[in-house]
Amino acid sequence: MDASAPRILRAADGVAMGDPAGVRDRFMVDGADAGGRFALVQHLFPPRALAAPLHRHHREDEYTYVLYGRIGAVLGDDEVVAEPGDLVFKPRDQWHTFWNAGDEPAAVLELISPAGLEQFFRWLDGLTEPPTAEQLAEMAAPYECDADPDGTRRIVERHGLTF
Repeated sequence: MDASAPRILRAADGVAMGDPAGVRDRFMVDGADAGGRFALVQHLFPPRALAAPLHRHHREDEYTYVLYGRIGAVLGDDEVVAEPGDLVFKPRDQWHTFWNAGDEPAAVLELISPAGLEQFFRWLDGLTEPPTAEQLAEMAAPYECDADPDGTRRIVERHGLTF
């Protein structure tokens, strides 16, 4: 397909993956579609669901635009709550995670720049059981991504989240 050809991704299009009882990811624009410059993923959250373990990546910046619901986030040493229309900036090298902070479903658009980390999301979405800390560290290493299982556990307990 010609990358410069006009295209539209319809509401029912895009590959949706993940645990039906947990966060689902709709892959909208892969890095290959954008010359590696960025990727776009829609995260669909059930109430009180954590999107990812507390982590940091060393190559990518992430921008999370809230479509609906309330999104809580740890950004470095701060905790914030974003509402519809808000944009959460998660720069490279900053520890972060995010979750549905409400009792209703939530959705965000996640812009990843440069692209590549969306492939790690695909790996996570394809798991049938939660990974061990060792498995997570091993799979995150090629993406220059670090995870903090203990920090994740504390956030889950503090906010009554599922993960």
